Amino acid sequence: MRPTHRIHREPLRRDVLKLAGGCAALTNTSLLSTLFSLSATNAAVAANDLSGYKALVCVFMYGGNDSFNMLTPLDTAERADYLTARGGVYQPGNGALGLPENELHPITDNATGRTFGVHPGMGDVQQIYQAGDLTFLCNIGSLVEPTTMAQYQAQSNLPLGLFSHADLQRHWMTSVPQTRSQVTGWAGRMADLITSQVNSNDNISMNIALNSVNMMQTGGSVIPYIVTNSGASEVGWYGQTWTQAKIFTQLTDDVLSRSYGNLVEQTFANANRNALDSAIAFNEAANAVNLNTTFRTDNNSLSSQLQMVAKTIGARDAIGHSRQIFFVNIGGWDNHDELINNQQTNLTRVSEALKDFYDAMTELGVQNDVVTFTASDFARTLNSNGRGSDHAWGGNQIIMGGPVRGNQLCGTYPDSLAPGNPLDLGRGRLLPTTSVDEMWCELAMWYGLENDNQMESILPNIRNFVNQGETAYPLGFLA
Repeated sequence: MRPTHRIHREPLRRDVLKLAGGCAALTNTSLLSTLFSLSATNAAVAANDLSGYKALVCVFMYGGNDSFNMLTPLDTAERADYLTARGGVYQPGNGALGLPENELHPITDNATGRTFGVHPGMGDVQQIYQAGDLTFLCNIGSLVEPTTMAQYQAQSNLPLGLFSHADLQRHWMTSVPQTRSQVTGWAGRMADLITSQVNSNDNISMNIALNSVNMMQTGGSVIPYIVTNSGASEVGWYGQTWTQAKIFTQLTDDVLSRSYGNLVEQTFANANRNALDSAIAFNEAANAVNLNTTFRTDNNSLSSQLQMVAKTIGARDAIGHSRQIFFVNIGGWDNHDELINNQQTNLTRVSEALKDFYDAMTELGVQNDVVTFTASDFARTLNSNGRGSDHAWGGNQIIMGGPVRGNQLCGTYPDSLAPGNPLDLGRGRLLPTTSVDEMWCELAMWYGLENDNQMESILPNIRNFVNQGETAYPLGFLA
């Protein structure tokens, strides 16, 4: 006779919830994004042009990209100065950091006629530049105010912790480099102002980050919604069709649908419910976007991240966003040694990922609605330490998209990189001639924000660089 088994429901309930960790198991990154996303500031934004759809995509290079090898001068005299600063052309074991001219991808700055070489691993970037949809923003860095060599030497009103990873990363993200106490970022503060006008989904932030929290997108009331390369994190077992998963789903729904007398418990249960449902809805919307563009994701996490960004942009209507800000990142730039080899790997990945994303935006028909830009802690010393380069300041960044003025450089690429040039702080650390604030201000104006007192709440130091009420873009890298 076959033995019979009676299901003990309460022990099973405890076991399943114990396995899942109870409600605490639902506190994944998607939940935290929902739990702490409060109603946004009801600021007066009627003057802003928030019509249509627009997105900003930040590619942060953690560790400090040696960006004067990403973009090097080719004109005879300028190249000679570059090679002097870099100790000659690199050969294995010789300690030099100069790149061979015949390996560079040549471009011309049509505004000045100067010629430059794009890094050997960035052929795709050269193609987008020549197509007119990419520019390099030259010698940019975090500044409190326009700064001269004399002010630097007098240590007058400089960013705190110059040449420090943690400080300069924070300064790029907050745009308040005179303090370490700032806890919100420029993109977060911008989202605070406009999210109620552009985001119809209270549970998924207009600021979306891949795989990690960041300060740039964190505002007073808006924080980034964190997703992985594969989408929003869902609760394991929930919604699956096998027996134990069905039981777990039923028990989870039961726990989250109860009425709790304790306000904290009720709020937490509601947030868990919203986070769980939002993650499922996000993934359904993103997975419904079919792209013909092939992303080169093998050994390229950045391309995988940008593939998810592309799917999310494609799902913008289903998600409920008419404005989005994305944050993706790639590490491995702190190359005190093995600079040449490490940069070859990393810059190739960046170039491939940017081209894949560029093609996807064209496929989706939003190439004129999306601007992608790079950021990094700082550039690196032009002088070699014998193995690589060390922490510096002003460097070069990439800006890409249909609205970009391509085929010309923006900002000021130094006339000479030779040791002792007018911007040389020592060892080839360059004093920035363009501020991060000017870059952020132009992006914010293109995004739809007016250059009024709102801009000052986003960028507290902006009036040191841009006058209130000016309608022309500060730097002119966007059309």
